[in-house]
Amino acid sequence: TELGKIRPTLQSPSKLSIPLPAMADRQSLEEALRRIWGYDHFRYPQGEVIDCLLAGRDCLVVLPTGGGKSICFQLPALLGEGLTLVVSPLVALMEDQVQSLRRQNLPAACLHSQLSRPERKHVLYQLGQQQLKLLYLSPETLLSEPVWNLLRQPQVKLQGIMLDEAHCLVQWGDSFRPAYRRLGALRRGLGRDKDEIPLAAFTATADRQQQDLIIAGLNLRSPECFQVSPHRPQLHLKVKTVLSEYCRRQQLRRFLLKHLQETGLVYVRTRTMAIHLAQWLQERGFDSEAYHGGLGPHQRRQLEQKWLTGQISSVVCTNAFGLGIDKPDTRWVLHYQAPLMLMDYLQEVGRAGRDLQPAECLTLISEPTGWLDSGDRQLRQYFLSQASKYLRRAEVLSQQIPSQGNLRQLKLHFPDVEMALAWLHRRGRLEWLDPFNYRITPGHSHANPLEELKSQYRLMKQYLNGSHCRWQTILAAFGDDSLGIRQPCGTCDNCLAKRR
Repeated sequence: TELGKIRPTLQSPSKLSIPLPAMADRQSLEEALRRIWGYDHFRYPQGEVIDCLLAGRDCLVVLPTGGGKSICFQLPALLGEGLTLVVSPLVALMEDQVQSLRRQNLPAACLHSQLSRPERKHVLYQLGQQQLKLLYLSPETLLSEPVWNLLRQPQVKLQGIMLDEAHCLVQWGDSFRPAYRRLGALRRGLGRDKDEIPLAAFTATADRQQQDLIIAGLNLRSPECFQVSPHRPQLHLKVKTVLSEYCRRQQLRRFLLKHLQETGLVYVRTRTMAIHLAQWLQERGFDSEAYHGGLGPHQRRQLEQKWLTGQISSVVCTNAFGLGIDKPDTRWVLHYQAPLMLMDYLQEVGRAGRDLQPAECLTLISEPTGWLDSGDRQLRQYFLSQASKYLRRAEVLSQQIPSQGNLRQLKLHFPDVEMALAWLHRRGRLEWLDPFNYRITPGHSHANPLEELKSQYRLMKQYLNGSHCRWQTILAAFGDDSLGIRQPCGTCDNCLAKRR
């Protein structure tokens, strides 16, 4: 629901003085909201989350894209005393939020690998001098030696730790971002009283199983859980079956011709496909470019800006593109290759229609048998084989490394040990004593990551091949009946087919 919004009247820090009362009531918090952001009222559950954090309690917030997650942790950080750490997965995401705060002369900064040496030195100085209220950084930067040692100094007062885009712990924590698996030991490693620092996780998408994984992975203490329906009625969901790779490309071509004057995204699953498909489109006169993890930081930012400013109408991208990038007039999203999990699908279609105007979301899939086009089946098998390989390597390493040890020392002898430890942690076979020291626990694993992945893949396959209302299917997967819609959406392809 759109709530009342007034024209922001932003002030410099010298004029912007909002002391936090001993017991902050809703009226004083809304006054701060008006003075900083220009909004009259909180949306649910912003006020409730802020109350929770100010009371020092952990929480998990599942709030759709555009629901105002950042205000939930920025406001208590700006009002309270001390530093709030915001753990964020991507540089673009950090910089966009920090630049927005800095435009209002608010004390925020980010630390990442793309900063120049003087810039990094200045941020570390501000951190040591307690001049910051918000510090954005990745898990890897947070756990780097100079930053970690500085944060452990007694003069650095921490007010809270916020994990933005928390679904990345489930999505990437067992593969190429294993540092996510060590975040649950932050409070213990910082040497603070365990009741002193609240830890909160924010995401736009997480079903019950994924919420449990986030809570367990972060060691949240009896967290308050806030969840809002992910239903976005302006998104018109469609799935189309293709019989060959040739048919798939022709469907893409026809779709782009239909949307020539509009901006959108083409999602694929691999770097190779992004490069080849963008080249194929360029040869046919479309102004599309490829975005993937192999690009350098400067190339990525350049490409993001070209798309945001309308210099190109589409980007062929992997799932890294879009986090924190807000282009409200994105009119379409096409999945050239279907995501493997509903969580990824909902994140990616959520890039469209942020201006609340209708947007078309089309997914191309292989015919169900896979005899004529086995592309989707091969993709699932590839990612399962990769997961199986990581898991086998973890089991082998668990027999080679000491039952208790230090990650930094082990990396000298086993370069991939961090990923192996992440898999053992996911299986319940390992405990992090702090972010650098572990202990392998005896006994059998209580979780089978491969079976969990297969279950998620089956759920996605059922969604793509099902004949029920697509929004009702999604909402049934993402929560209880309170998140559902009583009537079919009337706009997805299945609903339209039944109406006809």
